[in-house]
Formats: sequence, C-alpha cells, structure tokens
Amino acid sequence: MDSEGLARLDRRIAGCRACPRLVAWREEVARTKRAAFADRTYWGRPVPGFGPPDARLVIIGLAPAAHGGNRTGRMFTGDRSGDVLYQALYDVGLASRPTSEDADDGLELYGVRVTAPVHCAPPANKPTPAERDACRPWLVQELRLLRPTVRAAVVLGAFGWQAALPAFAEAGWTVPRPRPVFGHGAHVELDAADGPPLGLHGCFHVSQRNTFTGRLTPEMLRDVLRTAATQAGLRPAK
Repeated sequence: MDSEGLARLDRRIAGCRACPRLVAWREEVARTKRAAFADRTYWGRPVPGFGPPDARLVIIGLAPAAHGGNRTGRMFTGDRSGDVLYQALYDVGLASRPTSEDADDGLELYGVRVTAPVHCAPPANKPTPAERDACRPWLVQELRLLRPTVRAAVVLGAFGWQAALPAFAEAGWTVPRPRPVFGHGAHVELDAADGPPLGLHGCFHVSQRNTFTGRLTPEMLRDVLRTAATQAGLRPAK
C-alpha cells in the first residue's frame, strides 16, 4: 500500500489542464452553475479517485457529471447516478452511508475505491477518444498504486470497459486477445506475471437512462457488487 503515493497522484490529477475542451467546459459550468446550486462554490477541476489506498475492489465509471463531481469534487457525488451507486454500496455493506451529497459528508468506503478513465466533466457526458487517451496515464498510475491490494474491478458501461482494458494492460495485467466484450455480468480473469490475477466484472452504467428505464435495477447492481466484492476478499452483506 502506498497511501502517500496515491495522495500525491490525486493532487496531480486535480491540477491537470491537458485537454483544452474539457478545461473550458468544466470551468464554464463552474462559473454559470445550475440554478439549484447558485449559492454553491463549484470544484471546477479534474476529480480524483475516492476511497482507501488499500482498496481490494476498484469501481471504474466514465467521467464526472457537470453538476455532480464537477461541483462537489468527489466521484459520483451530488448527482442521481451517485445516489444509485452509493445506495447499492451501502446495501451490500461497502459504504458507511447510503447517500453521497458533498465531499465533507463523512462518507467512507470499505475496501472500495471509485475512479474513472476521464477525470473532467465532458460536454454531453461524451469525452472524445483523444481526451480518453490523454487521461489514461492517470488511471494506469492509480491501478499500479492499487496493485498490492486490489483483486477485483467493476467497470460501469461500455465506454469505461473499452477505456479500462488498455489501462489494465499497461498497469501489469494481461488482457486476453481478442479483447473481452462488454456486457452486464461479464466476468474475465486478468492474469499478471508478477502477482495475483484480477477479476474484471462488467455492469451497466448507473446513468439515469439505464436506471429510469429499468435496464439496470438496484438488484442487478447489488448482485454484481456482491460477486466482485466476494472475489476481492471482502465480506458483502447478503
């Protein structure tokens, strides 16, 4: 476990200005704000990962929401996608509370770290391939720092899956060829030459489109989290 190394990485991520389009968008959103948050100070910077440095399970999303993570400075915090994710983590015993409202609400994750392949809020929630690739080194470094303890990963959505596979490969795990195809409930074992394997699990993203239409139900999400947590050596609630 390298807690100081991860803290340094988080600080470096928060200062990144590599992608002009994303910098302009996140800062414009932070200036104009949403009416409901007019009295709040927006974070308006890249959002680092959240969770303990000795996490055994990593959850990888897509990117921060404009008025969620971009406002609060914490992954999946202050938006409806986060409401779904953290409720499920609480339900299976991996979070201290069922809501994630702001970065100072006291929420703790138990053996879980939440991150993303893109750390800035993108327009229309759609990073470009170039922005995804520019941000990949941050995810690679984070995964390398987590390698001593992490044993399983849940990737939310096809975009995250496609972005994460090369990052896992660069961080030291072997990604099969042809590359595994994303699907809800997909499970792949990624071997490593110098350490234990990683269990990779696919899950539909916790977007409002998926949760409002029933494509992803709370039970489906809890099932994936329980399976991955058990493989990671955690003890999820039944």
